[in-house]
Amino acid sequence: QVQLVESGGGLVQAGGSLRLSCAASGRTFRGYVMGWFRQAPGKEREFVAAIRWSGSSTYYADSAKGRFTISRDNAKNTVYLHMNSLKPEDTAVYYCAAASSLSLRVDIRDYDSWGQGTQVTVSS
Repeated sequence: QVQLVESGGGLVQAGGSLRLSCAASGRTFRGYVMGWFRQAPGKEREFVAAIRWSGSSTYYADSAKGRFTISRDNAKNTVYLHMNSLKPEDTAVYYCAAASSLSLRVDIRDYDSWGQGTQVTVSS
């Protein structure tokens, strides 16, 4: 498995931006699809975005399209989630996850390594 550590969460006003980072260690980063999920209080964890190991393909939940950008730097074993135009409904704990796959994955069950999460709070 891959060990994942998220950072970059915090409190931001609506309309603001944040960049989340996820540092991976333990095994080669190569060949893993990386994803971001989030979980708001009282709700199930949901898919936000995913990126193939090469960075050539990405996929976003409808709620993230046009506002969030996922990227990765394989030399640094790090994946990022750039979040713009944040809304109060984006408030959640954001989790980084890894799936041993060459194709994009959106199903939470396909991911077998998870970080501890980072809190994002968007005030109105």
